[in-house]
Amino acid sequence: MATAEWIRPLMLYLPIAAAGGAWALRRPGPRLRAGVLLSAAWCLVTLAALHAVAQRAGWWSFPVRGGLFLGMPVEALVGWVVLWGVALPLVLPRIHPLPAVLAAGWLDLMLMPLCAPVLRLGRDWWVGEAVALGACLLPALLLARWTAEDRRLYPRAAMQAVLSGGLVLWLIPSAVFAQVGGGWGTLLGRPLSATLAWAQILAFAALPGLSATQEFATRGGGTPIPYDPPRRLVHSGPYAYVANPMQLSAALTLTLWGGLLGSGWVMLGGAMTVCYSAGLAAWDEDADLTARFGTRWAEYRGAVRPWLPRWRPYRPEDLPPAKLYVAAECGPCAQVGAWMTRRGARGLAVVPAEAHPARDLRRITYDPADGGTEQEGVAALARALEHVHAGWALAAMALRLPGVTQTVQVLVDASGGGPRLVRRWSVGGSDAAACAVPAAGVGMDAG
Repeated sequence: MATAEWIRPLMLYLPIAAAGGAWALRRPGPRLRAGVLLSAAWCLVTLAALHAVAQRAGWWSFPVRGGLFLGMPVEALVGWVVLWGVALPLVLPRIHPLPAVLAAGWLDLMLMPLCAPVLRLGRDWWVGEAVALGACLLPALLLARWTAEDRRLYPRAAMQAVLSGGLVLWLIPSAVFAQVGGGWGTLLGRPLSATLAWAQILAFAALPGLSATQEFATRGGGTPIPYDPPRRLVHSGPYAYVANPMQLSAALTLTLWGGLLGSGWVMLGGAMTVCYSAGLAAWDEDADLTARFGTRWAEYRGAVRPWLPRWRPYRPEDLPPAKLYVAAECGPCAQVGAWMTRRGARGLAVVPAEAHPARDLRRITYDPADGGTEQEGVAALARALEHVHAGWALAAMALRLPGVTQTVQVLVDASGGGPRLVRRWSVGGSDAAACAVPAAGVGMDAG
């Protein structure tokens, strides 16, 4: 027992000492600090989930009492997170992650059997160790390194979305159950049809948050994490309708998830999200965005509410209308343009594809007219739908999710909507002179 009493504190204090020493020596800058924060959060979620799996698989267990979370000593979990999520990214910021993973695996193989009074290893515990290295440590090191070096924007934004989902849907409820009781039995005991219906409602609530993360990366050039924010003020996508889509989405998701789990305490987490976002977070974000974007931020916040979405999208008055290029000589394409015009899409001009100023087109094309990149096909149609109203914008957010856009595009192509070359009208020719003027105003909402 005396040995166990020594081992449990050492599981915590040795990693903390290693991380503290590395922090003092490295003196990390803002971006590395952001990377370490993300790395630690990733390790916390994934290592806790791994331990839950390990107990069922018989990889390992902790035959001790008191101070447990999901059957694991809190000291062991926190120490593991600090060692892998904080110390290693600080000690090895520029070394390729693979040698670091191999070194960590070797160290675990040496040290884990020495923790026998506290840790009981199963016959196949090395399988769990391999899963931990591949699913927990390697992604954490990559996330920290990419954030510190400002690389791989889209993969790290996707990992942040996965991390947020893990926190909201698994770790927070698990922590609540550990403190006040309850469990996953309510979810597992529901009829499948009811669970599927709840799942659809949850997906609807989570959609604006996912889309906002995507918008930060694709249009803003950043992520939701401090020290890694968007370079540009993002007022498109869900931000054209509500100023806090991520916080709103998290609050709705937690509340609905708590209802599905039958836990009022998890539902209370949604209310706490609102209180935090409307208080400390709003004050800090407003000061930061005012300093970075000045009057443009003030104009945006004067038109877009933080929690109650607009029905029609916001678009800055000094920004020219976006353009949706559709082939004038293609019947189905012209119908798409006419449909968009009838809906009074705000800040959008429907223009003949033949009048594109720079190149021949093969698909319907969307030009945001704000310095962003053009998009084609299903992605272009989704962007155009965001100019109509909040209902169509939600459909557009779903269409623009990674994987969804590509799948729908394949289906459209297979149904006869594949690419067709549309050549530009000759500059100065009669066709251009006859069609350029009327095309410029089609579908633009003056409001």
